[in-house]
Amino acid sequence: MKKFKFYIVFFYSLSLYSQYEPIKIEGKAQGTTYHITYYDNNNRNFQPEIVTLLDDFDKSVSTYIPNSIISRINSNQKGVLVDKYFTACFNEAKKVWKNTNGAFDPTVYPLVNMWGFGPGKKEKIEKTKIDSVLQFVGFNLIKLKGNKIIKKDPRVALDFNAFAQGYSVDVVADFLNSKGILSYIVEIGGEVFAKGKKPNGDNWTVGVEKPIDNKDSVNPIKAFVKLEDLAIATSGNYRRFIIEDGVKYAHHIDPKTGYPTKNNLLSASIFSKKCISSDANATGVLVLGLEKAIKFLKLHPELQAYLIYSDENGEYKIYETPGLKSIITESESQ
Repeated sequence: MKKFKFYIVFFYSLSLYSQYEPIKIEGKAQGTTYHITYYDNNNRNFQPEIVTLLDDFDKSVSTYIPNSIISRINSNQKGVLVDKYFTACFNEAKKVWKNTNGAFDPTVYPLVNMWGFGPGKKEKIEKTKIDSVLQFVGFNLIKLKGNKIIKKDPRVALDFNAFAQGYSVDVVADFLNSKGILSYIVEIGGEVFAKGKKPNGDNWTVGVEKPIDNKDSVNPIKAFVKLEDLAIATSGNYRRFIIEDGVKYAHHIDPKTGYPTKNNLLSASIFSKKCISSDANATGVLVLGLEKAIKFLKLHPELQAYLIYSDENGEYKIYETPGLKSIITESESQ
């Protein structure tokens, strides 16, 4: 699953528990990297099982795998039955789509390809083409009945890449829970969930980057966050973008216009109990823009948010929900 989004950098403490060290697993999956750290009295290494989990996950919801479940549904193959991964993504997407009044909509997939942000070949952008595609963009045009997808228009296609990576974090977290692991942090492509504290009582800590245009490397840290039984996912307009005729186009597509979003919101970090929720809502918030996002967040206290936006002078400004004040600290080098 190829997906380039905001990257969260997290830091490992070198302090050790009295009798055992943390187990660290890292590798590549979904077109990105993953880093997992956990404490286990039995010193078990779960990397083989986790690799299999992530592989099965991609076979369900990756649009970059031609024979994945989502790819077969998009190409209208007959008799496709969805699995638990697809179902979880579909149901979460439907919920966030409703909550954001359509700002988050995974049926933008044809537009994502048209703009060159998907596996398809980029097309020349013309308003008539976009208007044509918008006729079959809308989550009201598709539903899940039992274990089958039903479309009102066969041209409707789904793209879960905006939030599936967050769900993959939950999948790994659920696996670690099933093994009785009580202290861990899972990071996949910048999306994170941390459980408990380290055995010495320290919190797991992650860093939120400054939203500087940068496709290839890590940006300076804007703020540090202490996590405990909490997920964070960030969506930004500075990792994945194209420039045409001197104009920057970010990869977040507004499903109402068919064009990439244009507003002063540079990045949205969303905190919740599940990374799938953080990831999907981070995308929705970025599409909404600052003013609508603030109204949305006030209606959803189950979500906490750290929003970075630019003022009329191009200076960074922060909107922060009250629940974050005890766990987030601005970087001294901001």
